[in-house]
Amino acid sequence: MTEPIRVGVIGASPERGWATMSHLPALTALPDFEITAVATTRTGSARRAAERCGAAHAFTDPARLSGHPDVDLVVVAVKTPDHADLVLPALDAGKHVYCEWPLARTTKEAEVMAEAAAQAGVHHAVGLQARHAPAVRHARSLLTGGAIGRVTGVHVYAARAKGVGGTITSDAVYTLDRRNGAGTLEVAGGHTLDLLEFLAGPVTRLSADLCVRQPRLTVSDTAESVGVTSPDHVMVQGLLGTGVPVSVHIHDGKSGDARTRLEFSGTRGSLAVVSEGPAAGHGIQVSDVHLYEATATDTAWTHLDTPPAHTAPVDVPATAVRNVAELYTALAADIRTGTRTVPDFETGLRLHGLLDTVRASDESAAGQVRGL
Repeated sequence: MTEPIRVGVIGASPERGWATMSHLPALTALPDFEITAVATTRTGSARRAAERCGAAHAFTDPARLSGHPDVDLVVVAVKTPDHADLVLPALDAGKHVYCEWPLARTTKEAEVMAEAAAQAGVHHAVGLQARHAPAVRHARSLLTGGAIGRVTGVHVYAARAKGVGGTITSDAVYTLDRRNGAGTLEVAGGHTLDLLEFLAGPVTRLSADLCVRQPRLTVSDTAESVGVTSPDHVMVQGLLGTGVPVSVHIHDGKSGDARTRLEFSGTRGSLAVVSEGPAAGHGIQVSDVHLYEATATDTAWTHLDTPPAHTAPVDVPATAVRNVAELYTALAADIRTGTRTVPDFETGLRLHGLLDTVRASDESAAGQVRGL
């Protein structure tokens, strides 16, 4: 029997956080992995996290986790500004690394991380798990197989509930400062634009506008009023490399029916990739994803089932866990066979570059109407 890949998770707080919501249950459910170490900022929480997931080692110093001989893969699931400082020591230690998206606070940091990963010669993954949703894989096979004919246009709408009612939780306040690289553009924009390119090919030309429509939010658990500098609306229009026009609107603060929808129009019909379910307001990467089709002869939208070939490898309770488990399953196969199929640091670096292009377009005056 193949020995499991031994995992150390940095950011495994037992109280809350993305690691507790998705990474730990996904890793626990997959026989390819064994959680051997965890790290948090406090001794007590580290010990509780280790007890909860059966890890032999608990650390408050993440460098000790990365250097431990019982760890093969280091998972970095903390706030974006800390990613580079945690990923680089793990790469120096020769460990495989899975880092959450956004990969880094800036593209420059992402460049350093991608170069370090290439020099280390290890496997590296970035948390763009929406690519691994079963329905998304089915959608890609339909689009590449010509199920709707030649694609003639793409329309993307992504609305999250974050900031609805003018409030935000204290753990998300840091995302409101654009210097932290974890706002609407980077998180919702990054996941959504990556999925667009995964399904339809690269965006090669664009114009964009960013704006802040809620300049102040109230912290729900302290009643403190905080300023917002990170855009909460992202509007992009442009062309894919195939010449197909695309329009994108991503925003936060949506009351009711928060969701993501990528709609592909073709010469023989249309295909829609839609986030649904209780988590739809948090982004397509953590919600149930369903497919709908309309044909030239029947314009009503019809739900498409996902074939067994694209179904999840393990039965887990939540979609956020399932998509991450799918990415981990692919990463395990890459590590064991030497293939490189998962979105990696180079993928993340290219996506950071795309977001830079969006920012640069917004900062240009080329699209402004003069004299009004």
